[in-house]
Amino acid sequence: MSAPTYLLGLDISTTGAKALLIDAAGAVLGSATSPLTLSTPRPLWAEQSPADWWSGMAASIRRLLAEQAVPGAAIAAIGLTGQMHGLVLLDASGAVLRPAILWNDQRTGPQCDEMRRRLGRARLIQLTGNDALPGFTAPKVLWVQQHEPELYARVRHLLLPKDYIRYRLTGDYAMDKADGAGTILFDLRARTWSPEVLEALEIPAAWLPPTFEGPAVAGVVSAAAAAETGLAAGTPVVGGGGDQAAQAVGVGAVEPGIVALTLGTSGVVFAATPSALIEPEGRLHAFCHALPDRWHFMGVMLSAAGSLQWYRDSLAPELSFDDLLAEAAGVSPGSEGLLFLPYLSGERTPHPDPLARGAWVGLTLRHGRSHLTRALLEGVAFGLKDSFTLIQGAGLGSIGQVRASGGGVRSALWRQILADVLGVELALVNTTEGAAYGAALLAAVGAGCYPSVEQACQAVIQITGGATPDPVAAARYAALYPRYQALYPALRDEFRAIAQVEA
Repeated sequence: MSAPTYLLGLDISTTGAKALLIDAAGAVLGSATSPLTLSTPRPLWAEQSPADWWSGMAASIRRLLAEQAVPGAAIAAIGLTGQMHGLVLLDASGAVLRPAILWNDQRTGPQCDEMRRRLGRARLIQLTGNDALPGFTAPKVLWVQQHEPELYARVRHLLLPKDYIRYRLTGDYAMDKADGAGTILFDLRARTWSPEVLEALEIPAAWLPPTFEGPAVAGVVSAAAAAETGLAAGTPVVGGGGDQAAQAVGVGAVEPGIVALTLGTSGVVFAATPSALIEPEGRLHAFCHALPDRWHFMGVMLSAAGSLQWYRDSLAPELSFDDLLAEAAGVSPGSEGLLFLPYLSGERTPHPDPLARGAWVGLTLRHGRSHLTRALLEGVAFGLKDSFTLIQGAGLGSIGQVRASGGGVRSALWRQILADVLGVELALVNTTEGAAYGAALLAAVGAGCYPSVEQACQAVIQITGGATPDPVAAARYAALYPRYQALYPALRDEFRAIAQVEA
């Protein structure tokens, strides 16, 4: 009888360093997470220490192997994932030069404007698939170039968060193509670094690592890393993917027509595409997927289930979420003409506007708390529909199934509202470990357990439930959606005026 095969998925999120163990059949055997802290040295800044990432991940790996009584030599391959867009700068010896600037750091607005000036906004979008936004990596490089020139002169390597873990595991500088595209230093169609973007931003090409497809082996565990983690030297480490691409692999959104919807604090709509499709105005993110010959669209709303969390905590702290939602279930679809704008943190898709604000519109004396609650659930669903509308308009075509995950879809009511608003089947799947699970599946393909990522997903991911659209409710929401869409343009100037008054 042959020894069992194990795979590791490693995830560096903003809040924790997670190690996940699965077997070759995709069964989750255990996980371990070490907490991470966020530094905000100035308003709008967000930084972390890469050394903390590594010490946390090494501790998680050691603890997981010990708890599961699995020797390091039994790990067939390792997949990596983590927070996207962060900037890690190293010197010629591989030493970290400054704290990493993270995806949610907002200091680089002027640098985004400069990128548009240097390349032209239309050309930037056509090359990279994206407009310049403060969260991306490229404007962070410009910020360091302009504000920390002495440090910038010492830079020799540029990595993303999970790729710093790769460097500490293997001693190699490498990156996957999905996360590379998320830097917006990539030529999206060519799936590699863009000489035109690098030249315009005066970033030396030598600083950037070679890139690999998600399931391709990009290095092996070094003897030094083996001593720190309990892994075996020589264990293959595959390319992996940024957290959203790996999350999509983890729920099987790897083929056109299957869309991943994540309803967490924020909301993400992720659609695999067969080619490098681009939304002409850059209102959707367009990146490489974590498997060969696939790309993806991604829409992000900043306050999805976070809207419900705020509402309960601020206006009904004495009630449980279940009690609030039970009240809302008694309200008819459309909340008797009450609409909610979920822009409590500004917005990203389809309105990249930090000054956008939340609102209930249409209040009357007939409306009570149950209507406010249901309108909030419906408003989040309409906000997610904005991304679906853009994705279909940009050339993807029909959407056959939406695979939903995140805390919000635990609510049967919210699942049904989403199915009715989107007008498509909403499916739940048996895989609930998110990005780390997708990274482990990429490792399984790299280890030869499956011939392709698509076949791995087909083998291990099963539909466990969901919701189908109710024709009457769907028709009601279809009539209300244009009214929702009209609210932001009607209120945009007032949002700006309010911000000026507050300033």
